[in-house]
Amino acid sequence: MTMYNCTSHKDCIADALHQAEEICAARHLRFTEIRRKVLELVWQNHGPVKAYDILDRLDGLDHRIAAIKPPTVYRALDFLTENGLVHKINSLNAFVGCSHPLRHKECYFLICSDCGEAKECCNPDIIEAISKTSQRNEFQAEHVTLEITGECSDCRGSAAS
Repeated sequence: MTMYNCTSHKDCIADALHQAEEICAARHLRFTEIRRKVLELVWQNHGPVKAYDILDRLDGLDHRIAAIKPPTVYRALDFLTENGLVHKINSLNAFVGCSHPLRHKECYFLICSDCGEAKECCNPDIIEAISKTSQRNEFQAEHVTLEITGECSDCRGSAAS
């Protein structure tokens, strides 16, 4: 199992943007200024972020970007999701940066129901088990998002104090 842990937030953002540039170039996709800025805003904190929060943050930026409307943000998020650069956390109706964009389909989330932190974990065995279960039941899965809710160690620690 791989779990993403950030040691330098600035490096995380730079790495995410670099990976996005490489993936888009390899797939002959345009990594536009708005897509880049939306991805950067998703990565500004490691917790899930809602589309309207991104829109609010864009409002305080460059006047060209500040004029952006909700559909533009949603289109950028759709592009980033479709290309494995962000995940949508359905239970929260929010988005989080994908730390393993080339292994996008092998990941799942541990979501703290107290503080909202979402940790991305990757384990191909879990995804393989889901795939085998689907096959045994003659079920064609179109999309799998595994979200495990509970309490993170920080929140458990503060509750015990």
